[in-house]
Amino acid sequence: MTTMVSPVSRARWAVADAVTMTRRYLAHVVRAPEEIVLYFSLPIMFVLVFGYVFGSGMQVPGGGSYREFLLPGVFAMTMLYGLGATATAVAVDAGRGVVDRFRSMPVARSALLAGRGGADLVRALLELATVVVCGLLVGWRWRNSLADAALAVGLLLLLRLALTWIGVYLGLLVPNPDTVGVIVFPLAFPLTAVSNIFVAPELMPGWLGTVSEWNPLSATVAASRELFGNPGLGGDSWVAQHPLLMAVVWPVLLIAVFAPLAVRRYQRLSH
Repeated sequence: MTTMVSPVSRARWAVADAVTMTRRYLAHVVRAPEEIVLYFSLPIMFVLVFGYVFGSGMQVPGGGSYREFLLPGVFAMTMLYGLGATATAVAVDAGRGVVDRFRSMPVARSALLAGRGGADLVRALLELATVVVCGLLVGWRWRNSLADAALAVGLLLLLRLALTWIGVYLGLLVPNPDTVGVIVFPLAFPLTAVSNIFVAPELMPGWLGTVSEWNPLSATVAASRELFGNPGLGGDSWVAQHPLLMAVVWPVLLIAVFAPLAVRRYQRLSH
């Protein structure tokens, strides 16, 4: 006699499995502290180098502290470079046959991907907290309300969620974990260089400034600066005038594109 399982029971089962997978991924992070040091060191280095070495010579449209201009960009950059950790972890699991092993167990099919996303958000929040503390130590402050600051953090985590799906797709796509760096760095570096993280788009050549304004990373950075009350807001283009809207539209669009691609790729590996 076949036992019927209600949709509610299936949902609870899937959530429980996703939580278990999230704990599994976080346990791996704890056992590899060198990865945490590696991914934390890059944004902290940018804060110190650009904030202290080059900061005195950098211009901020409308005036203001360059460090306060820089830090929201570093927050977003931290979310971006977490893409490498996601892709590498997924590629390692796929290469070791973890997908096949879990497929043979009574585990919800969605648990691996949902757990990956949950673990990445927890890790991103810890990374963001670390960089915020670093920013406070070098003189960065948020000028608006705590609610605005919380909304800025929410937009940064939304960006990280979108990048997680890109990382999952790349991790399932590459033939081995060693290939991840070859793909991720050439993808991440231009996004940070041609953005408003270090230089305002108004100070760039015309065409380059336009590309920078429409960069998905720039939308989150501009929205964060507005919510934190930091300097650097400006620009006459439509996208520059609506940073909060674009900080939501770009991540949602990226999720809409890469989440189905990642799920489809995952299903192919599971057969």
